[in-house]
Amino acid sequence: MKKILNDPEAYVDETLAGLCAAHPESYRLTGDDGRVVARATPGKDGKVGIVSAGGSGHLPVFTGYVGTGLLDACAIGNVFASPSADQMADAIRAADQGSGVLRLYGNYGGDVMNFDMAGDLVEMDDIETTTVLLADDVASAPPEEAEKRRGVAGMVFAFKIAGAAAEAGLDLAGVTRVAQKTADACRSVGVALSPCTVPQAGKPTFEIGEDEMEMGMGIHGEPGVWRDKLRPADAIAEEMMDRLLADIDIAQGDRVSVLVNSLGATPHEELFILYRIVEARLQAAGAQIVMPLVGRYATSMEMTGVSFTLCKLDAELEGYLTAPCDCPFWIVK
Repeated sequence: MKKILNDPEAYVDETLAGLCAAHPESYRLTGDDGRVVARATPGKDGKVGIVSAGGSGHLPVFTGYVGTGLLDACAIGNVFASPSADQMADAIRAADQGSGVLRLYGNYGGDVMNFDMAGDLVEMDDIETTTVLLADDVASAPPEEAEKRRGVAGMVFAFKIAGAAAEAGLDLAGVTRVAQKTADACRSVGVALSPCTVPQAGKPTFEIGEDEMEMGMGIHGEPGVWRDKLRPADAIAEEMMDRLLADIDIAQGDRVSVLVNSLGATPHEELFILYRIVEARLQAAGAQIVMPLVGRYATSMEMTGVSFTLCKLDAELEGYLTAPCDCPFWIVK
C-alpha cells in the first residue's frame, strides 16, 4: 500500500479534522465521537433538516455536500463502512430545526439498518423523520427489481434538489416528495479500470488486468455485468448511454441534467472525451441538457473509472436544481 497517511486507524478522523480546518466557514465536527459533519451555521429555525450518511472514501460524497441549499449534517463511517446508528442519530439531532428531518442516502444494507435504528432513537427526542433511498445504479438489478439497486452518484442530484426545496420552505412531506421524485428521475451506470485500496485493509479491493475494464462495477468494487479488454472511449460511452437510455424514457423536448463523474483517478481530460458522446446521444434523442456536471462529484478513493448519471427534469426539479447552493465542493449562484 502506497498512500499519504499516518496510522490507517486514524485515516478518517484526520481527514475530517483537516476538512473542517480547511473550511471552518462551512463545516464543524459534532457528535459524541466527532463523526458528524454539520453546517458551521445551522439552517434557520423551522427549516426541514436533511441528513445523509455513509462510509468514507467517496468525497465529495457524503460530507462535502453539507452546506446551504444542500445537506444540514452527515454521519461518516470508516472507509466503505456504514456509520453506527448512534452516529446517524447525532447527525439527525444536529440537523433538526424543529420541523423534522429527511434521511437521504444510498440503498446499502448496513446504512438502511442503522438509519432505521437512528430514526427510532430520535423519536425519543420528538424528532420526526422520513426516508428517501437512492437506488439509481442500473447495472445492479433489472428494472423489475429496481428496489434492489445500489445508490450511487444520483445522490448528488438528490442532495441538491431536496436541499433547495428545504431552503424554499417546504414542509417535511413536501421535501420528502421532491427528494423521492428526484430519486425516481435518476439513472446511473459506471465502469472501472482499476481498484482502490482501503487503508485499514492495506490491499486492493479487487483485481483486474492491466488491459481490462469492467462495465457496471459498483463504487466499492461490487461485480459488474461484464469484464473484457479495455475499449476506446467512444465505445465505452456509447454502451453506457445505451444502458441508461434503455432504462429511462427520454423523448423529444425532455430536459435532462447529466453528470459525468470521475471515480477518483480519471482526469478531467478523459471525462470531457466521454462527454462528447453523452451530449450527442441526448441531442439525438431530442433532449435538452440542463446544467451538465463534469468532474469529481462521487468518488471511490483512487479508483480509475467513470460513472454517468441522467436526471430527467420537470419544471419543479429544474427550478430546485438551478437554485443557489454553497459548499466548498459546489457553488451555484
